[in-house]
Amino acid sequence: VAVVDRNVRVRFSTSHPQDFSDKLLYTISEHPNLCNYIHLPVQSGSNRILELMNRTYTIEHYLTIIEKARKIIPDVTFSTDIISGFPTETYEDHLATLEVMREVRYDGAYMFKYSPREGTKAYRMEDDVDEATKSKRLSEIIDEQQKISYEINQSLMGVETEILIEGFSKKSNEFLAGRTDTNKTVIIPLKENIKKGDYIKVKINKATSGTLFADVIKKIDLTKSRKQKTA
Repeated sequence: VAVVDRNVRVRFSTSHPQDFSDKLLYTISEHPNLCNYIHLPVQSGSNRILELMNRTYTIEHYLTIIEKARKIIPDVTFSTDIISGFPTETYEDHLATLEVMREVRYDGAYMFKYSPREGTKAYRMEDDVDEATKSKRLSEIIDEQQKISYEINQSLMGVETEILIEGFSKKSNEFLAGRTDTNKTVIIPLKENIKKGDYIKVKINKATSGTLFADVIKKIDLTKSRKQKTA
């Protein structure tokens, strides 16, 4: 897909860790229009819970993938899925999840409380973690991720980067929203000569845990940009 039109940005969506290959990592690293972003669901930091989930990988294997990806794609960012309160989850299992989050330092995460889903292995298990405990653990997971995301985004202050304009900001038509190739949302002031689909070079001037804000430097001639990157 990446070679069909090198001016079109392509984002790899997700993969089960067990199916993740070195070939995919090298493909991302070799094609400038493939985004340096990977969504790699972890679900839990506990090997015991992962086995009960029938995930077919261990945390050790998962962390090996993360380490390898960062060596092959130095600027790669990660997001993940995390479930709180899976049946039989102990406080120690919960702490293991928090520890993996601190080790990997995801740029973002989709975080949920467990609820029984028909057709899964867990559906036959007793939903024995009470709602109050699920909510408390989920809150701790969310707080940890927001802290990590904020620290990562603060480190980008003053950085110049390329974004693809996706349209107006959700909060105001006086601003435009774009996205980096590491899947970060960037807000810039509305300008007459900038429209959806344009590639823009920007400089980050403000950051929250979920959003970057930037000044416009210039529009990018993507054809020339791609040629320079692949030269």
